[in-house]
Amino acid sequence: MREVGAFEAKTHLSELLAVVEAGETIRITRRGKPVAELRPIADDRVLGRAAALARGAQLKADLVAAGMAPLSIDEIIALRDEGRR
Repeated sequence: MREVGAFEAKTHLSELLAVVEAGETIRITRRGKPVAELRPIADDRVLGRAAALARGAQLKADLVAAGMAPLSIDEIIALRDEGRR
């Protein structure tokens, strides 16, 4: 991970953003102490989706283990639409 000082980050922000777009994370320091990180946002989205899918799978497994069959997509849509009336 590359580290840059706050002044350099301010002076070369557009160049640093290009590096981040390429996938690298940059730590910004002030007087040698880390204060922030620039990192690609796409990684968060991918991890967020993966985590949501994992939570959904775990919820389904918990429902099945508790003897409660999960709802079908048609049942979920019907319940959603019923709540909008």
